[in-house]
Amino acid sequence: MTTAPPITPTPPAASPAGPPPVTERVRHRVRYALVGAVLVGALGFLLFKGLGTALNFYLPVNQAIQQRPSLGSRTFNLEGLVVPGSIHPTARGVDFTLSAGGDTMHVFNQGSPPQLFQKDIPVIAVGHFSTGGFSSDEIMVKHSATYIAQNPGRVTAPNGTKR
Repeated sequence: MTTAPPITPTPPAASPAGPPPVTERVRHRVRYALVGAVLVGALGFLLFKGLGTALNFYLPVNQAIQQRPSLGSRTFNLEGLVVPGSIHPTARGVDFTLSAGGDTMHVFNQGSPPQLFQKDIPVIAVGHFSTGGFSSDEIMVKHSATYIAQNPGRVTAPNGTKR
């Protein structure tokens, strides 16, 4: 009698349609978690920056002086009336003094002032505190419908006609 060779079980072949090994599933989950974290972080950053710039506020001169220690050298909008006789053109722009709430602040502006810039009008200077005053690189003239009514011909409409 001849004996048959012993049968050794062969391991089943891995099925391509079967579930991936556990380590690959974990790697995929970690990748998805990382991608999700990056997307959430980017969205949070965009919201923070977008809302931060959308909430531009301005401080009148007297409040800015009171908050000077906490403002430090941060950029903010300084609001006040241009003091008569304080406007002095310079090689780099114009220097002038703003007043609000009984206090005054000397402003050093680099750049050309807007066309409506003059004494006794409310303006907003964008900049930061510096030695001797406020350093600005932009001036915005504040005017309303009452300003336009009181000063006909000073404001030009976008189409070029005088109001």
